[in-house]
Amino acid sequence: MTPIVCVQNLYNVAHRADDALVDALAAQHIAWVPFFPLGGFTPLQAQELNEVAASLEATPMQVALAWLLQRAPNILLIPGTSSRTHLAENIAAAELVLPAEALRTLDNIATAARR
Repeated sequence: MTPIVCVQNLYNVAHRADDALVDALAAQHIAWVPFFPLGGFTPLQAQELNEVAASLEATPMQVALAWLLQRAPNILLIPGTSSRTHLAENIAAAELVLPAEALRTLDNIATAARR
């Protein structure tokens, strides 16, 4: 049998049904590739994401990518883009550090989605 080295499922700041699986895979050093890392936000969730982004002088998508990168050490992002501008923004997200208050707000996005 071939060992599992990577798992890909729907996962982003709003869709986090697999939180426990992400953590379990991290403990086993298995990569997690989030499917649809930048999509699926309701208008309310988008508003919260926009507010966090504005407070950090970043784009909402940079915040969403930075959240994923800070979520767990095994997350491997492969955001697709057809724009050089978006590519530069995506790369810059790796340098964006989300403060505790921003993380709390982003965590509330997922909590609200589960209600």
